[in-house]
Amino acid sequence: QVQLVESGGGLVQAGGSLRLSCAVSGLTFSNHIMGWFRRAPGKEREFVAGTSRSGQNLDYADFARERFTVSRDNAKNTVYLQMNSLKPEDAGTYYCAAGNDWYPRREAFAYDLWGEGTQITVSS
Repeated sequence: QVQLVESGGGLVQAGGSLRLSCAVSGLTFSNHIMGWFRRAPGKEREFVAGTSRSGQNLDYADFARERFTVSRDNAKNTVYLQMNSLKPEDAGTYYCAAGNDWYPRREAFAYDLWGEGTQITVSS
């Protein structure tokens, strides 16, 4: 059974940091690209960051490029999202996702396995 389990969400003050983790089981982790998406209340789901199978190729949404860092540890079957300088508009539910492509993709349809999400709240 494939599982993607996010953790690390919570309440943080504006300007603070959080590190999200996504532990993956039930598949060959190194054969999948990994992505982070988020959905803010009342908004569409959007791409945040993604990593290639090896972790050497990374991609970020414009809002994430200067503040967030995506990484993965293929030995631990885990992908991370380090988020710094958080803003109230970063609040929402963050999801990790796995896909079969070679390089990170921004389109949600490129990912066929999803976690349940972890909630981020940023107080101003």
